[in-house]
Amino acid sequence: MFFSRPDAGESVILVHLELTNPHAKNDPREFEELAVSAGGKLADHLYVRRVSPHPKWFIGSGKVQELQAMVQTHAAELVIFSHGLSPAQERNLERELQCRVLDRTGLILDIFAQRARTYEGKLQVELAQLRHMSTRLIRGWTHLERQKGGIGLRGPGETQLETDRRLLRERIKSIEKRLDKVRKQRQQGRRSRLRASLPTISLIGYTNTGKSTLFNRLTQADVHTEDKLFATLDPTMRRIDLPNAGAAVLADTVGFLSHLPHRLVEAFRATLEEVSNANLLIHVVDAASDDRQFKIEQVALVLKEIGADELPQLVVFNKIDLLTDVRPRIERNALGKPIAVWLSATDDIGIDLLMQALSECSSSNMVDGRLLLPIGLSRLRARLYQGDGVVDETYYDDGSSELVIRIPQVDLLKMLAAESLTIRDLQWSDLNSADISNHQLNS
Repeated sequence: MFFSRPDAGESVILVHLELTNPHAKNDPREFEELAVSAGGKLADHLYVRRVSPHPKWFIGSGKVQELQAMVQTHAAELVIFSHGLSPAQERNLERELQCRVLDRTGLILDIFAQRARTYEGKLQVELAQLRHMSTRLIRGWTHLERQKGGIGLRGPGETQLETDRRLLRERIKSIEKRLDKVRKQRQQGRRSRLRASLPTISLIGYTNTGKSTLFNRLTQADVHTEDKLFATLDPTMRRIDLPNAGAAVLADTVGFLSHLPHRLVEAFRATLEEVSNANLLIHVVDAASDDRQFKIEQVALVLKEIGADELPQLVVFNKIDLLTDVRPRIERNALGKPIAVWLSATDDIGIDLLMQALSECSSSNMVDGRLLLPIGLSRLRARLYQGDGVVDETYYDDGSSELVIRIPQVDLLKMLAAESLTIRDLQWSDLNSADISNHQLNS
């Protein structure tokens, strides 16, 4: 990329604006954690209360002078604002403060740039950065807008700013093409899991709630964990075996955040598709957080934005080791179905209860029965074996067989659809299934 990120460890001043609009609320503690996660050394804070942002400086002129004195006192190299700034506001503030100014979106993009490890992750971060910087190019090239003619001074037909914008558009198109290729590869992976009849379970939740620690406990993996916001950026997938419910694929995904920049949601569409295509979402919540309800609501907003708000969820209240008199347990609804699990992934407390709840959620739609298969349905038999759905089999002299199957209903329906069959097309000697609706029987 042709623009640089701030070096880790530089001295920063944080400016937190408290607006009366509740929808613009930002947690100052979370804002500080973001700055620390980016590697900043906090020199000072400035808290400002306003009804609405100032159109020129975002904060009032008096606060600008106060901030200017802070910058000089601490020799600060960077000032970070807790909300989004317009390009004009950034330029005006930098002119007054004589140091770099960054807004919340730029700060989050910097953290993502540090955390990206995979080819896909780096592409997604660069795309988001380029889209963000495209409106701010004038900041670095203002002096080149005033090109004028004369001997030795005639331009090539376009100003440097226009050249830079053209190059940036071309780079964005190039990255989008690469991400389209990555997206197609992900779709192929999902089709492979569909053919293998493996359901996908995605870990979601607010950032720094312990998703990766829980992922490691469930899969015996060694995914990087750290007590920082956005410690996980690139998605990781592992196979797990659920008691009495068969195999599944567990996905660890990037954490959500309040007021998550829309550019990030767009850039990470390929990654977030793993969430929107999951069979079950495990919503991990920090049970010890003072504002856990607010964070739950913010996750719900992001899920709605990516079209995953209607997917079944199992809520996991993590970090109960930080609470007093809270024991691991399963919460159930009026029908006895698990809806929440209280546990501690760090202390390995309640993991067995989560496995039990996952098995119940998966097996609540299991099909159990004895299926008589003629020799002509050998491909369906092969699919049932690939999906670990066959418990026992008896062969007959005419080439037919009787299979004792136990398989998730959704997986069986997918297998039948692949063979242009329905459940009613099959010959059952015994069928015990959880609510196979008339619609599904006729589908």
